[in-house]
Amino acid sequence: MNMKHLARGAALLFALSAGAHAADKFDDKFRQLDELLPTPTSTRTASGAPGHAYWQQRADYKLRATLDEDKRAISGAGTVTYTNNSPDTLNYLWVQLDQNMFRGDSDNRNISTIPSRDAWQKGGAEGVKFDAMRFAFESRKFEGGFDIKSVKTTDGRPLHHVINKTMMRIDLPQPMKPGSRFSFALEWSFNIPEMNVLGRRMGFERFKEDGNDIFEIAQWFPRMAAYYDAAGWQNKQYLGDGEFTLEFGDYDVEITVPSDHIVASTGVLQNPGAVLSPAQRERLAQAKKANKPVIVVTQAEAEAAEKARSKTMKTWRFKADKVRDFAFASSRKFIWDAQAIKSGDTDVMAMSYYPKEGNPLWEKYSTPAIIHTIEQYSKYSFDYPYPTAISVNGPVGGMEYPMISFNGPRPTKDKKTGEVTYSKATKYGLISVIIHEVGHNYYPMIVNSDERQWTWMDEGMNSFVQFLAEQAWEENYPARRGDPRNIVDYMRSKNQVPIMTNAESTLQRGANAYAKPATALNILRETVLGRELFDFAFREYAQRWKFKRPTPADFFRTMEDASGTDLDWFWRGWFYTTDAVDVSIDGISEYTISSQDPEVEKALRRKLKQAEPLSLTEQRNQGMARRVDAHPELKDFYNEHDDFTVTNADRNKFNEAQSKLEDWEKALLKEGKHLYLVDFSNLGGLVTPLVLEIELKSGKKVIERIPAEVWRYSPKKITKLIVTDEPMVSLVQDPYWETADIDTGNNAWPRKLTPSRLELFKTQSGQNDMMKDFNTKLKTPETKATDGATPKAAQ
Repeated sequence: MNMKHLARGAALLFALSAGAHAADKFDDKFRQLDELLPTPTSTRTASGAPGHAYWQQRADYKLRATLDEDKRAISGAGTVTYTNNSPDTLNYLWVQLDQNMFRGDSDNRNISTIPSRDAWQKGGAEGVKFDAMRFAFESRKFEGGFDIKSVKTTDGRPLHHVINKTMMRIDLPQPMKPGSRFSFALEWSFNIPEMNVLGRRMGFERFKEDGNDIFEIAQWFPRMAAYYDAAGWQNKQYLGDGEFTLEFGDYDVEITVPSDHIVASTGVLQNPGAVLSPAQRERLAQAKKANKPVIVVTQAEAEAAEKARSKTMKTWRFKADKVRDFAFASSRKFIWDAQAIKSGDTDVMAMSYYPKEGNPLWEKYSTPAIIHTIEQYSKYSFDYPYPTAISVNGPVGGMEYPMISFNGPRPTKDKKTGEVTYSKATKYGLISVIIHEVGHNYYPMIVNSDERQWTWMDEGMNSFVQFLAEQAWEENYPARRGDPRNIVDYMRSKNQVPIMTNAESTLQRGANAYAKPATALNILRETVLGRELFDFAFREYAQRWKFKRPTPADFFRTMEDASGTDLDWFWRGWFYTTDAVDVSIDGISEYTISSQDPEVEKALRRKLKQAEPLSLTEQRNQGMARRVDAHPELKDFYNEHDDFTVTNADRNKFNEAQSKLEDWEKALLKEGKHLYLVDFSNLGGLVTPLVLEIELKSGKKVIERIPAEVWRYSPKKITKLIVTDEPMVSLVQDPYWETADIDTGNNAWPRKLTPSRLELFKTQSGQNDMMKDFNTKLKTPETKATDGATPKAAQ
């Protein structure tokens, strides 16, 4: 029994002793990302470049589509030729059926939620809205999704296939060996959703005034899912947020529409003689040589078509090479303008399609914005390789496809006066969305990232280059994303997930996948690397991965490889956490180097003593009668000398010490520098470079930039030595707001007051005067005027 107690006591003593000596937990913000990134392979190297064994699949399409305008439906048929460039044998193929998101039983509808029960009851900004309730009702009635009529071999034999929501598996008659090809034929149809009611990235728009529609058609054919080394088949269901992961190939497409429709499309028109008038063909030829936009289809021609409504059909034929997708728009309402631009060795036609309702905004800004985008994006990536770049105005607010984009902003027409105006937000919103959507030709249409997995790899990078392009449009351009100060509110918010979150699971999608990565890259360019190193590395990434499929690791590794800089701390903090930048200046201590000369040092100490404030007792005792003043004989040596009197012993000690110093040591004592020990705290958790603005007594301001590695040994608190030639009067961390610091109030020493305005309001009476409300005169609704007639209520 005694031995048992002794054993327990010894064990307890050992445990307490071990706990007492346990090392403090160290949060290494600079540890390498090796445990998070995939192991390099022969397809993807450690440098971030494609490896010698890199491969990717190919899918070529020969398609036919017919638009039934009255039924608002598409019927299609075509042949897909799939090439297996992988080293693997494939037993089946996966095909994307993204239209099935519009089925009444789709996951997109079934998994939708509302903010909260309280929001429904209280209303307001978080309450249920008209359009949300309309969607809830209409999505149950709309007969959406693909009707797959047949899947066959090219010689007519049925292929066994299984539809799993937005994916279809085609079982192959025999396994596909590496290097082999397989062709199959499909027939399908679907109803086109009304964009403003049900649409996601495509649909039609009604124009009640003239009875016509604009159709923006995408995800309109069964598309091959991607199969690649890092993921195998990318057959994750389409839930609405994670966009598309596709293979490159060549397209030959015939689009049959009403004869008076104008079609804008991916690719190059092959039969202009069959679909355009001689005058329109002549204008298109002029546009190829013009230095400003040329109207190909005039507003007068579009307005005439609106009224005539042809009953016959025409077929437009387009070809597109080396693209990953194909989209088109069709309407008799379209005005069409075009201008040529040279990008490297490629002749590019920049073209805009828009209804009269888009003017005067679209005819002034759309095509110039396309050209500006190509010029600016090419600077930071590669020359634009495609023959066309198109911007279409319709119901889709902003969406991208190869060579064509859908962009929504247009002016507003006053319902009473008919006056057409547009706001500043609409003007710059249009320019920005065109830059953004045309810019998507680079990311992800050419630098072909996996959108279904990583939204930020195309949206974030594209938003960053968009920011650069916006700065080159005009001074003080009102950019929404990219400037660090614009991301601060999001970085303060609680409802966040890291950037490296799957596309379907991101919260605050616009801030998380667009704005935060764009801001991070801007900070990396301006504050961490500098423009020269960053621009070279970013362009190297684009050059390495154009017409290939990069992953996040390829981007991270390329940026480090090409810049010669370890950036793991940056990727870890900005992309893998929700930490924020919040650096506080906690305190400053001032020092000067002692000369050790008693004549100098004691005089200085006397001066400092004299500068101290008198105590309250000393102040009140001033003028008091003192005994030694009445009896001078009481004074002695110590009444004539204070603690700061220099003695010969002091002088001898100084002289002896001086004789033992080297010349450089004597010079150091005479420097006269001002030394400041500054205490910094990392309150936000995200390590960052320090950008210090030092203001000196003379009024001169000096910027000192300190790399983020200053936090490597102590990521929460550090002390930094600052040396100046003259006294420092103030210190500011991040004076230009370039690091996205979420609390600038603790960035200055001494602290600065933050001015604000206080609004005063009168107390509002809460009484409900039902009698007054009951006796209020009932207003008569106005009857809508037609053909310029005066509204009834105004007569």
